[in-house]
Amino acid sequence: MRGQRPDDAAIIAAMDAVDRDILDALRTDARMSYRSLGARVGLSANATADRVRRLIATGVIRGFVTLTDETATSDTRLDLIVDARLRPDTDPETFEAALARLPWITEAVHVTGAWDYQLRVRVPNAARIDELIRVLKRETGVEATQTRLVLRTAALAETATFGPPVAPRPQQR
Repeated sequence: MRGQRPDDAAIIAAMDAVDRDILDALRTDARMSYRSLGARVGLSANATADRVRRLIATGVIRGFVTLTDETATSDTRLDLIVDARLRPDTDPETFEAALARLPWITEAVHVTGAWDYQLRVRVPNAARIDELIRVLKRETGVEATQTRLVLRTAALAETATFGPPVAPRPQQR
């Protein structure tokens, strides 16, 4: 629900330890049933479903993804890391909105240092790399790029939790 999300401070203030436990559990297994999730955090399945729906509605949960073993799929693709430096007159919000319209950008992070952004990119072939760089410079306000080809991903954190593992809580009614 973009544009309708309350400010981050209000969302954080409204979250409690159970909400955080729900998020940690879903980071581990987003397909977990509400019954299993509820047992893990000490709530009924219905109460758990209500909390998950609220976390989705407020934008805390932005979506669910499927992680695949890329070596097991037959898709030909190239993964890249593109460092981008914006022209001095380029507005970061405008740049980010332009990136959202480019299908090959999988992630963009604003960074410190000599570059302004680091982009994770997935393209089907080398010709698309050239096309992407041209589009970035012509249409998004990028002044310079540095592109690196990802040879392999050595470690992939499929879950990110912020604290100790969640222990099951006694069920509340």
